[in-house]
Amino acid sequence: MDLSDHACDLHRRVRTRSPLVHCITNPVAMDTVANATLAIGASPVMAHAHEEVAEIVALADALTVNIGTLVPERIDAMLEAARAAQAAGKPWVFDPVGVGATRLRRATAQSLLALKPTVVRGNASEIMTLSGIAGVAARGVDSARDSAEAETPARTLAASLGAVVVVTGAVDIVTDGTRSLRIANGHPWMPRVTALGCALTAITGAFLAVGDDALSSAAVATALFGLAGEIAARDARGPGSLRVGLMDALYNLDAAAIRAGLRVT
Repeated sequence: MDLSDHACDLHRRVRTRSPLVHCITNPVAMDTVANATLAIGASPVMAHAHEEVAEIVALADALTVNIGTLVPERIDAMLEAARAAQAAGKPWVFDPVGVGATRLRRATAQSLLALKPTVVRGNASEIMTLSGIAGVAARGVDSARDSAEAETPARTLAASLGAVVVVTGAVDIVTDGTRSLRIANGHPWMPRVTALGCALTAITGAFLAVGDDALSSAAVATALFGLAGEIAARDARGPGSLRVGLMDALYNLDAAAIRAGLRVT
């Protein structure tokens, strides 16, 4: 089975099974994350209270954790949910938003990494920071580095964690420390729309829930999200209409579009 066949198969599985994805994400992103997850064919649940997250993880097929807006109560919930996912053997995705910006983010990230995420998904600056490279510049939650600069650090991080690492950028890189894939799908307007990276994190969780291999599942999720962005941009006039069009493009993806548009090496 080549990657196009595999992408079509995973996409069909998401549509058929509608995996439940527990999304602990930031308030800025919740609407976009929920709607993108629904559009791809999965089902989101947004539970943040630490008193209930373990129960929600027990019901869910995958967990995603995003540290975009940290407060003590949400940190407790993230750690509790990640512990529950690890104990249950359920896939979970860590999105280290702006990890290099503050000591709180770095400390929270290290606590979460110790709970063995299945996939770590971030921009080049975030992945380079997690890999131990000091002084990596960032502009808020945006990357100041190209994804190509993060390829070797991503391999190192993936090998040390026993996880898959996804670096998003003009060319996305997906690696488990040994195998690597490069994805050229996407559109330059996508970074101009807030929360699209957060949405990809949730969609990655959906594909992990139905897939058998974390590397290929994460790569397919990343490629299909980028492809949907390309399709949406054809009729968009800018980032605002791209955001709306992206939801429609995710919903309308089919095998023909996937086979024609996938650009993965």
